[in-house]
Amino acid sequence: MVEPSQTRISVQRQCQLLDLPRSSYYYEAAPESAENLELMRRIDELYTEAPFFGSRRMVQSLRGLGYEVNRKRVQRLMELMGLEAQYPKPNLSRRNPDHVVYPYLLRGVLIERVNQVWSTDITYIRLRGGFLYLTAVIDWYSRFVLSWDLSSSMEGSFCRDALRRALRRATPEIFNTDQGPQFTSERFLGILKKRGIAISMDGKGRCLDNVFVERLWRSVKHEEVYRKDYTDAAESRAGLGRYFDFYNHRRPHQSLEYRTPAEVYGVQRKQKEEEASFEWGLCPQTPGI
Repeated sequence: MVEPSQTRISVQRQCQLLDLPRSSYYYEAAPESAENLELMRRIDELYTEAPFFGSRRMVQSLRGLGYEVNRKRVQRLMELMGLEAQYPKPNLSRRNPDHVVYPYLLRGVLIERVNQVWSTDITYIRLRGGFLYLTAVIDWYSRFVLSWDLSSSMEGSFCRDALRRALRRATPEIFNTDQGPQFTSERFLGILKKRGIAISMDGKGRCLDNVFVERLWRSVKHEEVYRKDYTDAAESRAGLGRYFDFYNHRRPHQSLEYRTPAEVYGVQRKQKEEEASFEWGLCPQTPGI
């Protein structure tokens, strides 16, 4: 977002306005080795198939594929990728004292209308020579992807940007996330509180609490990312833009009685607003928003 060619506002002032340390703007992280990038590709594939794999199982699986790795190395790469084995863990009552964690509000709740529940998450997107992080906001009832964004780091600004864009469409009753620092920060939660949205958070390590986003990631990986093998960030953004347009508007879902997410989200919302004497039409497609 920083524009060094901007003559009216210095880079220093732009960083201040973006709440970005100037050192972060100039910092260039050392790239991962080709060997580590290959390992990360394999870890991503294994984790997509078995998100309950921790570092121990991941090490054994990688060794079975012929990679000579130790647990410390795999742990570092999984942490870099934002991956954690999804299963109940002990001492779940221990929380980061700097972040507020909200209870999970959706256990036993019947999801019966659009904009009742939205959720978001982050996943790892591999490139031939690197990687990115993808976030998306999804409506649970219709499976409609309301917005998405890419980032080269796990800093929370791209998650907040995706949330703000989704809120241009509508306001959900409940917003569900995991307990990641991007979603428990006051800057993210403040956007929800300002609109009076009820906040729900997954139990730590419980992937089924956010199952619709987990299913979306599987579809994105198997139907797009693994097939295309993106070269760089520009190619990945263009490819994901086309895929999310396909996913929303042309991909029938069995769970939706073979309708598309856009049909379900649009029809339901139109019916609801017609009852309130409002005219409504489908929002223009905004891939990559």
